[in-house]
Amino acid sequence: MASKSVSGLFLITICVIVCCVSCFEFEVGGPEGWVVPPANDSKLYNDWASENRFRVGDNIHFKYLKDSVMAVTEAEYKKCNSTRPAFFSNTGNTVYVFNHSGSFYFISGVSGHCEKGQRMIVKVMSSDESESGRGSSPSSSSAASPVAPAELFPVFPASMLVPFVLALAHVVSVSF
Repeated sequence: MASKSVSGLFLITICVIVCCVSCFEFEVGGPEGWVVPPANDSKLYNDWASENRFRVGDNIHFKYLKDSVMAVTEAEYKKCNSTRPAFFSNTGNTVYVFNHSGSFYFISGVSGHCEKGQRMIVKVMSSDESESGRGSSPSSSSAASPVAPAELFPVFPASMLVPFVLALAHVVSVSF
C-alpha cells in the first residue's frame, strides 16, 4: 500500500514539474545586457535572436542602465522610429512575454541607440513549429503585444494547478 502512495505522489510531482517548466526566460545580450553594441557589431542582437528558439509563453529579460526598450511595428523598426511604441519600459529590468507566434520588433528608446544597432527582431514559433522541430520562421508578421507584469509569473498560476493536482491525486488513489 505504501509503495502505491509513493508511486502516486511521484506521478503527481512529475506532472506538476512538467506543467510549470514549459516556458523559458532568455537574457537579452547575455551578461552585458541591453546596451549599444560596439561600432563594428550592429547585428549583435539579431544574431543573438537568430541563435535562439523562441516559443509562445517564453519571455525575454532586458537588463540596462539609463536606457529603455520599446516594442514597435516592423515599419517603425526599419525607421528606428520611437514615437508610437506598442510597449515601452525604462525600469532597467524589463520582462516581455511572447503571447503569440510571429515576429516581434524591439528598439532602444534612447535617441541614436537604435541607429547604432540597439534593436532586435525576435521570431516566435507557433506550437506546431515548436513540436515538430521545424526551425522555419512564422509567415505572419505582427506587432508586439505587451503583457502586464502581474501576468508574467508564474506562467501557470497556482490557482490553476491546485485543481489539476487534486483531480490527479484522486484518480491515482482510486486506481490503486
